[in-house]
Amino acid sequence: MILPKVRDPRFITIRRGGTLTDSDHQLMALWAAACAERVLPFFEATQPSDMRPREAIEQVRAWTRGDIKMSESRAAGGHAMAAARVLSGAARHAAFAAGQAAVVAHVAAHELGAAAYAIKAVRAAAPRGQGEEAGRLECRWQRDQLPAGIRALVLDDQRLRNGICWSVFEC
Repeated sequence: MILPKVRDPRFITIRRGGTLTDSDHQLMALWAAACAERVLPFFEATQPSDMRPREAIEQVRAWTRGDIKMSESRAAGGHAMAAARVLSGAARHAAFAAGQAAVVAHVAAHELGAAAYAIKAVRAAAPRGQGEEAGRLECRWQRDQLPAGIRALVLDDQRLRNGICWSVFEC
C-alpha cells in the first residue's frame, strides 16, 4: 500500500475541495514521469517488445500538456502495471513505477508510488550488497529533480508516507 488511508487535501485539486493547483498537479506528474523513465531500461531490457510502461509515461506527459483526458492516462497506467505483474525484480518495479506515474493524472498522491518503485528498481538491479546505497543515490537524484514549486510538499509527503513506501525515502 502506498496511499494513506486518509487523503491529504494538499493532494486533492482545488476543484474537488483540496488545495492542489492544476499547475502543481502537472509538476507532480512530470516529476513522477522522470523518476519512472530513469528506470525504464530495466523493464525494456527484459521485455523489449512490450511498450506499455513507455506508453504510460508518454500518456501522463500528454495529459500535462492537455493533449489527452485524465482517464486515458489512468488507463495507460493500469496497462503498465499489468505488464509488471508477471515479472520480478528490477523489471517489475520499473513497470510499476511507470504505471504509478501515469495514474498521477487521476490521483496526485501516486507521485510517491512512481518514485518509490523507481528506487526499488534501482535497489534490485544493483550488485549484491550495493542495493541500499544505490537506492539512497536514486532518492537523492529524485530530490534534485523536484521543481521548486512542489519540493516542500513532496519532501513532506515522503516524510509522512515513508513507512508505507518501504522506507525508501531515507536518503
